[in-house]
Amino acid sequence: MKEYRDHYFRKAKEEHYPARSIYKLRELDGKFRLLKPGMRVLDLGAAPGSWSMGAAEKVGNTGLVLACDIQASDVAFPPQVLFMQEDVFNRSAAFEALLKELGPFDVVLSDMAPRTTGSRITDQARSLELAVEAFSLANLCLKKNGAFVAKIFMGPDMRELLVSMRRIFAAVKTFKPKSSRAESKETFLVGLDFCPQ
Repeated sequence: MKEYRDHYFRKAKEEHYPARSIYKLRELDGKFRLLKPGMRVLDLGAAPGSWSMGAAEKVGNTGLVLACDIQASDVAFPPQVLFMQEDVFNRSAAFEALLKELGPFDVVLSDMAPRTTGSRITDQARSLELAVEAFSLANLCLKKNGAFVAKIFMGPDMRELLVSMRRIFAAVKTFKPKSSRAESKETFLVGLDFCPQ
């Protein structure tokens, strides 16, 4: 196992986070200043829970994080986090009702990733499908001037998504955190200053 992987894995355990992905969110937030006290955040692909915990710390007791994942989470979340086991492609009526009740959101985060198959083309296509669905939800649920972050496996098809994002965000960036594994094809798409059409 590589040293940098050990470092982030150990650090997450020492700081009582369920996964090393917390450091990716911290880097994204440090660069783009996404999260502030009192904000409402929609966290897609939230399990095991590190991003929801990190977002909850930043938004504080006056903020709120609505988190969902197709998998369950056994994390003891703080009271400002509401976690639901949910499939974003087949959303329940209860979840849809919560989106309306609690939204619009200041930030939509997506750390969703497909189960990898070992086929680069298949994995990229599935990752793109998840990022497009997250983008679609952001388009529905974001406040004006809000922000959107989505993980995606880099590939030629992501250009079309970037073009779509540029239509409704004043600025669109790509960012690979230092805490991402060097061999990983993941990057993060960041949309800033949502301008609904």
